[in-house]
Amino acid sequence: MELEWLGRYRKLVNSLIRFSNNYALTLNKELMGEEVKYSFVQIQVIEYLIENEDHVFNMSEIAKALGISSSSFTKLTKKLADKGLLQKYHVKGNKKDIIIQATPFGRNIYNEYTERYAKRIFQEMFEIGDNLKDSELNMFTQMIDSLYERVIWKDGEPIILVAID
Repeated sequence: MELEWLGRYRKLVNSLIRFSNNYALTLNKELMGEEVKYSFVQIQVIEYLIENEDHVFNMSEIAKALGISSSSFTKLTKKLADKGLLQKYHVKGNKKDIIIQATPFGRNIYNEYTERYAKRIFQEMFEIGDNLKDSELNMFTQMIDSLYERVIWKDGEPIILVAID
């Protein structure tokens, strides 16, 4: 029986579910790397730091931007610092906010990731996306973002967010 509420989005939703489930299985597993092993979530933190190196964000701002809880992010950054992939700092006069930056070693590991893994993982998706107009790509991005922005799980229960007008 086909579920009517999915309508013409059935294949897209099924693809998102398959991807999400597969990604969830490997998200925190340190499966990549030669010199040091790292996971997808660890490399995403390094990627975010490199891409936003001109900004000074504290750890809670980065955790929020990546959709990671603050407590999980704290543990994650400790692992990355222990591996020498990032460095933690305090702003002079403010020991409360911790600022993190990718180390030169972290940059090298990120370069390894892009050469060995990222290009192979994303190449076909980017080739398919080359046929999209920028406006279509933006709409698709908005569709995916709406899933994240509308449902947040807390204590095993979904919290549905409703915009205040």
